Amino acid sequence: MTHQTAPMSETPPASPPPLPDRLSVDPASPFHVPAVFEHPIGIRLDGRERFDVEEYCISEGWVKVPAGRALDRKGSPLLIKLKGQVEAFYRS
Repeated sequence: MTHQTAPMSETPPASPPPLPDRLSVDPASPFHVPAVFEHPIGIRLDGRERFDVEEYCISEGWVKVPAGRALDRKGSPLLIKLKGQVEAFYRS
């Protein structure tokens, strides 16, 4: 009796697209790139990883994070801008 192996039908995972200089979580923003959010993303501000970032810009050196529980008139969280060295990366 011979043993035959079936060809692998699984395709290797697609490589993630390059991270843009500016990215937003808000789908209504012009800086929202859906393909990037198919992979886990990490953001570091001044060497510390942040988990509450709503938007970032690497070249200008800022991130926007929610300001507590405060909401704007549309029901979205109020955001504050924190400045520093921003580093975006894909988590593995």
